[in-house]
Amino acid sequence: MLLRHLLPFLGLAVEVLATHSTYLNPILPGFHPDPSCIFVPELDDTYFCASSSFLVFPGIPIHASKDLRSWKLISNALSRPSQLSLLNTTKRATSGIWASTLRYHDGTFYIFTTHVFDDYPKNATNRFDNLVFSTKNPYSSSAWSDPLHFNFIGYDVSPFWHDDGKLYVTGTFAWEVSPGIQMFTLDLKSGAVGPVHNVWNGTGASAPEGPHIYHRDGYYYLLIAEGGTGAGHMVSMARSKSIDGPYTSNPNNPVLTNANSTSYFQNLGHADLYQDRRGKWWAVALSVREGVDGSYPMGRETVMTPVTWERGQWPVFEPVTGQMSGWWLDEEDVPRRGEGSLVTAGDDVHFIPGEGFKPEFVHWRFPVPGSYVVSPKGHEGSLQLVSSESNLTGHDGRSAEPKGQTFIGRRQVDSFFKFGVTFDVKELQVPEQEVGVTVFLDQLHHYDLGLVISSNASAPILRLRGITTVPAFISPTIATVPVPSSWRVSETKQLAFQIRMSNLTHYTFSAGPVGKPSLMQDVGVAPGLGLTWGFAGALVGVYATSNDGPVGFKTWVRNWKYDGMGQIVD
Repeated sequence: MLLRHLLPFLGLAVEVLATHSTYLNPILPGFHPDPSCIFVPELDDTYFCASSSFLVFPGIPIHASKDLRSWKLISNALSRPSQLSLLNTTKRATSGIWASTLRYHDGTFYIFTTHVFDDYPKNATNRFDNLVFSTKNPYSSSAWSDPLHFNFIGYDVSPFWHDDGKLYVTGTFAWEVSPGIQMFTLDLKSGAVGPVHNVWNGTGASAPEGPHIYHRDGYYYLLIAEGGTGAGHMVSMARSKSIDGPYTSNPNNPVLTNANSTSYFQNLGHADLYQDRRGKWWAVALSVREGVDGSYPMGRETVMTPVTWERGQWPVFEPVTGQMSGWWLDEEDVPRRGEGSLVTAGDDVHFIPGEGFKPEFVHWRFPVPGSYVVSPKGHEGSLQLVSSESNLTGHDGRSAEPKGQTFIGRRQVDSFFKFGVTFDVKELQVPEQEVGVTVFLDQLHHYDLGLVISSNASAPILRLRGITTVPAFISPTIATVPVPSSWRVSETKQLAFQIRMSNLTHYTFSAGPVGKPSLMQDVGVAPGLGLTWGFAGALVGVYATSNDGPVGFKTWVRNWKYDGMGQIVD
């Protein structure tokens, strides 16, 4: 009886004594850059993170966690084309939705972000469209508002609500034109912007950006990224007794970086700070896992590290590695609410009638209405695709195609994985009609294995080809293989496709007859280095195209499956 009454106190003692826990980075693997995270005790002690999405739609994915280890996709803040119609016209893959800052204030969630037209001149006043999305229910994509637009000629905007009732916003001018962190006030009702003034130019490294303000122990702390988002990326800090400055640089800058190290985690930077339910501090940042050949096709991912922040002192960040020891974490607990799955859950999708798309499914820019139909009559349990004239490269590899590009995919979130689907190909009859699977980064960086109707062959062929600018611009046909007659595709009208990561640096593409996995044939291999470019990360998915031919067709996808086969963190 005495032991039973002592258990709550013993549990507290155990929690106090066990001050550290272990966890693995990245916490959000794959294409999840520019993280911004908060802790909201009012919503059942839950953590929330937002990340950038560029030209992928739905955009601005929101993940939630109860234990800082298990992260669930709960919504996409940008889920309706009507929220941001110009996203569909933006050129260049480095355009679109840049860094998003997530904050919670007076019962409302806010996302401050920028739609960047990166093909415009650096000093163009219309290059940056700054936005605020809001909601009281972060677990529903449809609950996120249409954006409030405000006029700031810059990007990486981040809010701070002051005790004086004013909302202060920090941001970055186009750093090549006028470097430095800027600050202004914003009226959330009218979108009116106050006078803009410079508060800090950083430590002298390139590209001071990604600012966030924190108020602690009488100081306003300014956290920024510097050095560009490549090998020299780092995190720096300054502080001031007044929010308007002047800000004094931390003598120990940079406070976080892996530059000039042999760490597997490189390009570390663009951080955000938050406290857990015990008051301990953590930082999230973006990083890449760079292979021995310099490749990182999964792109910029979200990592987490513990921070020690004593009263009146500068915060001290622990170095980022794959296997981490951090502040004491709760037992594993997965958020119950939200639309999606754990980030590493994988897919086993059978396109059940009446169900929509998983929130993990994405398109390149906006999908064309009617091109994707779940479980149509006569083809129940399949995803119907209507082919686009444009293939995944399009007419110039940069621009939005007026009639769209038929593609749907999901993020690669594992070092090793296997992705497979089955296609019904009975409507393919005209030369250059093509269906297949792809590893897609953007229009100038992708590899596609397709079943193609060829005018130069007596039977359909399997063609693996790609396009990349890394290390130089090439657009090769990697392999062309006639479909074996023993597969009887002409009779079954079905074909199975598969992509797998055969090692840390290369993708293997395979095809075979449906229901006979032993007959799957490797068609070719493509290097991940060709997908190591820009700001995004690899997607795996399916496509259908007539390759500029005038005759369209339908195809049906079944048995969509993505399995994570292993994560390399060191």
